[in-house]
Amino acid sequence: MWGLALYALAVAAVGVAAPHAWWDPQSSGYLLAFGVIALWRYGWGMTHFVRFLVYTKLVFPSLRRQADALGSDGMPKHVYLLLTSFRIDTETTLGVYRAAIREAIDCGAPTTLVCSIVEMCDQRLIKHLFHAMAPPERVKLSFIRIAGTGKRDALAQGFRVISMMRPNPDDVVAVIDGDTVLDKGLLLKTLPFFKLRPKMDALTTDEVCAVDGPDLFRDWYSLRFAQRQIHMSSIALSKRVLTLTGRMSAFRASVVTRPDFIAMMERDSVDHWRLGRFQFLTGDDKTSWYYVITSGREMLYVPDARILTLETPPDPNFFRTSPTLMIRWFGNMLRTNGRAAAVGPRRIGLFVWWAILDQRISMWTSLIGPVGAILLALFVTPIAAFIYIYWIAITRLLQTLSLFAARSDVSWRYPFLLYFNQIYGSLIKTFVIFRLDRQKWTRQKTQAVRNLGSLRAQLIRASSFSMHIVAVSSFVALIAYVVGVFDASLGDLALLLNAVSA
Repeated sequence: MWGLALYALAVAAVGVAAPHAWWDPQSSGYLLAFGVIALWRYGWGMTHFVRFLVYTKLVFPSLRRQADALGSDGMPKHVYLLLTSFRIDTETTLGVYRAAIREAIDCGAPTTLVCSIVEMCDQRLIKHLFHAMAPPERVKLSFIRIAGTGKRDALAQGFRVISMMRPNPDDVVAVIDGDTVLDKGLLLKTLPFFKLRPKMDALTTDEVCAVDGPDLFRDWYSLRFAQRQIHMSSIALSKRVLTLTGRMSAFRASVVTRPDFIAMMERDSVDHWRLGRFQFLTGDDKTSWYYVITSGREMLYVPDARILTLETPPDPNFFRTSPTLMIRWFGNMLRTNGRAAAVGPRRIGLFVWWAILDQRISMWTSLIGPVGAILLALFVTPIAAFIYIYWIAITRLLQTLSLFAARSDVSWRYPFLLYFNQIYGSLIKTFVIFRLDRQKWTRQKTQAVRNLGSLRAQLIRASSFSMHIVAVSSFVALIAYVVGVFDASLGDLALLLNAVSA
């Protein structure tokens, strides 16, 4: 709070001391702050915030009361917990499986833990922990040993094993990542919603994180999850979500036991007009989400149920780690939302469809402000840069304060990280959108390998580079035209020619 207070005082002091020209309505810099694009972007953000409040304060509390009223009758006849682990340290594994076994014991329903693992040492560790916790007879433990070929294979094999157990269609399968700790009572808080809402096929929950790294990483992850709480709640008002996170999501057994669902999870791919066909290496959560959303079935976000994710950045340097993670996150998003948008608003709802489409538009609109400010400062007036910086300082402070609605505490670093995520994140997205076939899994140190001929691979790389350059150049030229840079430049050229001729 002291950091935020000092930040707010600094913003106020600069505003008081600013020259009168800053506040002159004729100043060209005001085009940046109050233009149509600015009103659209901030209006869209405010729409999400209002919908978040409506969902969390009005709609969901009613759903919570109805679900709680079901009591033990609301639980499925059988619960399956599918956990995947690979190259995770012993302490984390113990914490994850201890919480999962505890939830299996406390939920009161017959539960089978299906552990999809690679190393024998993990199997021995989990089995020892399971027997030490002495669960009742209704809690079973099952293991699947696979090669370390990726999470998609681990999930597909897990779903096949669960299919062979012949679950009832309305049984529930919760998919839990190997670095995710379930909060106490999470299954009792979430699974009754499947009985309450027969048209719902999947749900996911809120996330918080424990970061093994510097405070900057902790704040960066915490900011991301705070924003996630707002946006997921907003979309949930339309009975959908924008991702079924692989950290912890739950599905009806009738979904995850379908052969086409399992095949898609294992070998999801996309046909691109320029890049050809390529399989997804990561993004299993986007695949499961795409499968459910194309079916037209409902999804749910449970904002008062929480999981703890144990984050270990792949590199201690923030500026080396952040682009690596952003490329993976945004690549998963962009590889899927294009085909999701093609499904159309009739099946997935107009607001959700527009939110999906906006993920592709916002990577460009977010860059209009800084590009316009730089052009105006260079070619028209330096005041534009100062006005833009001050506008960013104010708006990011207000955005940070709005996060108190989703979290009990925020960091003084949030205003700076918000702007970093917006600008650097947009630059990463504009890079990835032309290179959707490039994929890398940070933990397993593997990347997608395509069996392309040397010539074709070179042509794809060249076309990706050239299209990226053309797109960025066209974008900058358009902004320059809109803010009048061309007119100013032509005027300067005319004055120069007159001076020379004189």
